[in-house]
Amino acid sequence: MDAIMNRVSVRAFTNQEVEEEKIETLLRAAMQAPSAGNQQPWEFFVVKDRDVITSLAACSPYAKAAQSAPLVIVPVMRAKDNMRFPECAPLDMSAAVENILLAAQDLGLGAVWMGIAPVRERIEAVSDVLHLAEGVTAFALIPVGYPNKKSEAKDRFDDTRIHRI
Repeated sequence: MDAIMNRVSVRAFTNQEVEEEKIETLLRAAMQAPSAGNQQPWEFFVVKDRDVITSLAACSPYAKAAQSAPLVIVPVMRAKDNMRFPECAPLDMSAAVENILLAAQDLGLGAVWMGIAPVRERIEAVSDVLHLAEGVTAFALIPVGYPNKKSEAKDRFDDTRIHRI
């Protein structure tokens, strides 16, 4: 519960590199996500190249903070042709992204979910930067690194949004 209750969106990072074993842990967490019919529509680009990160940060007006990250993970959806439940692929992807965010928190890293899908212009921009194959759709950008400052999570619990029957 600590990772869930203490997770914050981090948009500013130190220059410290993220260790390979931590990157693997993040990706393992992503691939442990639930998936409709176990279709696992995900693949992940692990981007450390500064020029590519700069280009990714320009793909959305809300992605500028990615430029300061030493690492950007880009979850992408494979072609939906062979999926049992293609309409659920974005839900599967969301679960994978959340697992990355929680694992980052647990590892002492900071991360933030920057939406790409479903905005066509953003999807195409990321596709151009990463030279994605036909049928592969960019879903999000996840800048990851060591936070440059400590942030406290806010308690978002709101009992007025609970309806008991």
